[in-house]
Amino acid sequence: MARGDFWDKRGKGHDGPWDTIVIGSGMGSMTAAALLAETGERVLVLEQHYEPGGFTHTFKRPGGYVWDVGVHAIGEVTEHSLTGRLLHRLTREQLEWASLGEVYEIFHMPDDVKIAFPDNPRDFRDTLVEAFPGEEVAIGKYFDAIREVGSAMRRYYMSRVLPTSLGGVADKVLNRNVRQYFERSAYDVISEFTDNPKLRSVLCAQWGYYGAIPENASFAIQALVARHFLYGGYYPVGGSRRIAEGLLGTVAANGGWTRIATPVDEILVRDGEAVGVRLGKNEVYARRIVSGVGAQATVERLLPKSFADKEWARSFQKLEPAAAHVCLYLGFKGDIARAGATAANQWFVSSWKQDEAAWMVDPDSQQPFPDAPILYCSFPSLKDPEHDPGPEMIHTGEVVTFVPWEVFEKWQGTRWKKRGEDYDAFKKRLHESLRAQFLEAMPELEPLLVFEELSTPLTTDYFNRAVGGSIYGLSPTPDRYTNKWLRPKSPIPNLYMAGCDVCSPGVIGAMFGGVLAALAAKPLEVGNYVREVL
Repeated sequence: MARGDFWDKRGKGHDGPWDTIVIGSGMGSMTAAALLAETGERVLVLEQHYEPGGFTHTFKRPGGYVWDVGVHAIGEVTEHSLTGRLLHRLTREQLEWASLGEVYEIFHMPDDVKIAFPDNPRDFRDTLVEAFPGEEVAIGKYFDAIREVGSAMRRYYMSRVLPTSLGGVADKVLNRNVRQYFERSAYDVISEFTDNPKLRSVLCAQWGYYGAIPENASFAIQALVARHFLYGGYYPVGGSRRIAEGLLGTVAANGGWTRIATPVDEILVRDGEAVGVRLGKNEVYARRIVSGVGAQATVERLLPKSFADKEWARSFQKLEPAAAHVCLYLGFKGDIARAGATAANQWFVSSWKQDEAAWMVDPDSQQPFPDAPILYCSFPSLKDPEHDPGPEMIHTGEVVTFVPWEVFEKWQGTRWKKRGEDYDAFKKRLHESLRAQFLEAMPELEPLLVFEELSTPLTTDYFNRAVGGSIYGLSPTPDRYTNKWLRPKSPIPNLYMAGCDVCSPGVIGAMFGGVLAALAAKPLEVGNYVREVL
């Protein structure tokens, strides 16, 4: 499949007029674009990177190595879920999923405790009860809370789609039964179920999927992530690039187009309404604009400066981005499964307390770096049934952990691969330290390791323009979920916001943010389309 089938740099032969312009091509943007295209819109998607897909895109290195940058495990993608059925239809049945197995996640906790997360709730409950005898009641309460939050989310999404003038009342009425879960931290809610610190730690162990420690994160996002994976994790067959091919292919099939390497300089606002975008010296117009780059980035980087002092814009600026991350991309030759690698993701957790989100590294210190609080290890080549390792047994791996954005901020704005000797020295130390910690955890992989490359939050900032280098957008705190302005229909007429900031972190969270944006823009048409797949 040639990329020219769905996207290119110039958009030659694909001129307007456009009904909708979508800024960015992350999961939320692509979903909104595909939904609007399927309901009769001519949609133009504008992506500043030379590859579409946001955090769903892949990249290559010589030797046959391919890595995803943000898709490691996704739940709720089968025909048994609304999101799975909707994705299936929006990609014209082109997107297929492979299960990570009966165990999709393995946690290596302190004290040599190892807990496998199975792909069904009954086995998960049994696993927890076996690991923590005497805690059956607490575990039952936790599962009850997960179900309560999950069943309430449709009402929550309905209230979010309404404009702010109506949303305040709707928020209180539709969400009254679960406000306690949105407004309180995961740690506080779970502490009411149990005072066992190790059980609390295991129940919250997947906080890495939303980028905020349990003491800071809303319990609602913890419940949503737990529910999301109750029936296991999946990986897109052919790699995560197939997601963009499917969704943007649908945009093209309906008369739309995607332009890559096309940064948007400004959202044009005339007489108080969004009317188009400025691309360098050119202006492109449409009836509506959808921004999928995040709430803060929309205000700080795209809207005219006069909007920065608006109450709603200031409320966005008060929210914190989720944690930034570093990723060590690894290439192997040999039988990595025999050496301990699995299709299931493996987490190595250094403390039961889990009270530190970030690896506290100081570029100015000459002391060895401490160990990272968590390592998240993924082996994408073992997940994809289409991967052909060949006679040399080519495989890939990724090691992820969180870091403070502030440590890297002084290099923001420097050129990729030309950030200076001080940065290169710091990055080398990070690389060596992370590599050593990973190989201490999985030593049998060391003889098979032939390629290594480290990315930092500056890579995220450069290619994805994420505020604070955050892969998850805004931190999922209670303040974020109770912000009355954070909705898909912005206070500016004809301007909508898609993605994880208007919904929740992660691929499916961002996808639903795109659904909400499309629904807010065309309630009747998009509502009917979604109801057809219910």
